[in-house]
Amino acid sequence: QVQLVESGGGLVQAGDSLRLSCAASGRTFSSYAMGWFRQAPGKEREFVSSISWSGGSTYYADSVKGRFTISRDNAKNTVYLQMNSLKPEDTAVYYCTARRGTTAQAMGVLGPGGMDYWGKGTPVTVSS
Repeated sequence: QVQLVESGGGLVQAGDSLRLSCAASGRTFSSYAMGWFRQAPGKEREFVSSISWSGGSTYYADSVKGRFTISRDNAKNTVYLQMNSLKPEDTAVYYCTARRGTTAQAMGVLGPGGMDYWGKGTPVTVSS
């Protein structure tokens, strides 16, 4: 069992930066690929970014490529999402997710239904 707790969301202006964190419980954190999805009001949950269990491979949605950076610290059981140059269209609830035995790219393809664990989300609002 893995429990995920997100933090770091908030209200910012367009062009600002935020760093989201996801703290995971469990001794097997390093064996999970980790990712971030987001869900805007009235829209489906969509993939944002993912990272392999080792941190050596990352994958991004086209909409955030070049602006967002995912990273992880297995010693701290934490995954991060650094979000720069934020846009109003980035406004959403951001969810941390985990899946065992997969690659970063596969997490982007599997979609929300293919994940093993979810956090409760942290809201991000970007004003124009």
